[in-house]
Amino acid sequence: MRTKKIIQFSSLVVLSFFLFSCDKDYNTLGADIIGDNHYTFGTPDTEATVVAYNEDLGVVQSNNLVVNPLGIYKNTAFGKQTAHFATQVLLSEPVPTFTIIDEDPEILDVTLYVPYFSTRGTTTDDVTTYTLDSVYGTSKIKLSIYENGYLMRDFDPASNFTAAQKYFSDQTNDFEVNKRGAAADGTSVANGERLNNGEDLEDNDEFFFDAAQIADTTTNAEGEETITRSAPGMYLKLNKAFFQKKIVDGYNQGKLNNNNIFRDYFRGLYFKMEDSPAEPTGSNSLAMINFKAGKITIKYKEDKAVEGEETPERVEKSMVLSLSGNTVSLLNQERTPNYQAALANASNTLGDEKLYVNGGAGSMTIIDLFGRDASGESAELEQYRAKDWLINEASLTFRIDRDAMGNNQEPYRVYLYDVTNDRLILDYFTDQTTNTSKPKLGKRVYSGMIVKEDGKGTYYKIRLTNYISNLFKNPDSTNVRLGLVVTESIAITDNYATKNQTTSGLKKVPLASVLNPLGTVLYGSKSSVPLDKRLKLEIYYTKPD
Repeated sequence: MRTKKIIQFSSLVVLSFFLFSCDKDYNTLGADIIGDNHYTFGTPDTEATVVAYNEDLGVVQSNNLVVNPLGIYKNTAFGKQTAHFATQVLLSEPVPTFTIIDEDPEILDVTLYVPYFSTRGTTTDDVTTYTLDSVYGTSKIKLSIYENGYLMRDFDPASNFTAAQKYFSDQTNDFEVNKRGAAADGTSVANGERLNNGEDLEDNDEFFFDAAQIADTTTNAEGEETITRSAPGMYLKLNKAFFQKKIVDGYNQGKLNNNNIFRDYFRGLYFKMEDSPAEPTGSNSLAMINFKAGKITIKYKEDKAVEGEETPERVEKSMVLSLSGNTVSLLNQERTPNYQAALANASNTLGDEKLYVNGGAGSMTIIDLFGRDASGESAELEQYRAKDWLINEASLTFRIDRDAMGNNQEPYRVYLYDVTNDRLILDYFTDQTTNTSKPKLGKRVYSGMIVKEDGKGTYYKIRLTNYISNLFKNPDSTNVRLGLVVTESIAITDNYATKNQTTSGLKKVPLASVLNPLGTVLYGSKSSVPLDKRLKLEIYYTKPD
């Protein structure tokens, strides 16, 4: 065997890991990967034809996500995204029971609590500091919460109720026209009061994602105070009169007999986000939230029979409603002219100069290798196969257009997959690297993690050594189209539906992309892109004598 200027380390060079904000299952990490953890020296082959172009995903399925965006996020490269949210509300107890002797129960207090992703810090005098994760921007937002009047089914009637019902990111109007207020004037179910440390601090026209620990003070009949402390979260006072009618009157009408009846009677909550009047240039703050961890706590008084007394005693109790039913993320996009033009003018023959890879109801990149035709055939590929190379390494390096990205938040990771079959590529399967404490650092050889210099992203690199090796060695293997998306978690490999078939015929998109609100602008493969920035397939090889 004769090696073409190749020197390989006998073992991988692994750089030390840097600290991350808090690696929960579904929060965006903010690590900087400096340098690389695998080196191959020599001059690679870079002559393979690569055509990469933008693909508009349009509207995407967005129901029952593991995390949901909420807020308003502005990105100078992609535009403005407003993320609303709707959820069913379920009874935590299968059949709640009120004791009614003389009077109906009286609702005393109703609070909504949804924890944010956060990292616990130090504790002083029982007060703990926290740092919020997966929050982008710090401005104030107008938050309104309404009763949802739109029925979210479990199953699709068009399938004779055999397939799960899909809901899509563009259905905001369905929830908007069916929203119900706490009163005839359509006011928010929330009282316009954000609670923290037992006090009403801000009107919800100036809501923000608060990192402060929550301290809830309660006083019993003897005047003794109890302080309950919780991690940061959305902590709102809801309208007592609304819940008096909805819960107590509903109980008397048999609407709380089980969750099937209850969720049709009380169809949940609709969280509407708008620019705050306190922000002259508009709001810019969005958080990724696990709403299923949220709850509504209802405190009330009810009758209690007292032995030997004709008049019952009034005692305080509480019940909990969960936010664990069907949900949908509702995304309104206002795209920048450059972004819109790039998607409208995408070229699957020449490739594009800039690749816009954007999560949510955004866009992705499609990549054709070796002059692939519509059926996957390629004369160029056959020429490579005839060389009989031993593939040492193959990779695609996507260089970030730092000018286009500016100071926008960059996605931590991108994900390359087989678009033709909506499945993983071989290199994902064969990479067994894991990180138990920080799962998002898994698949480190396959990678796709951002590499930064001077605090800004420089490139993403994905190895497809096994994919290329199998493609060259096995004449029956198919030269599939590859897809590049942003990912919220490298472990999430399911696909969600697009509402309409895309220009290239896609009907699905990786769920991990739908979950991520961020985007990146990359240099493409078009011949007008400077060589040092142009997307290329690099193949390191050993060729036979």
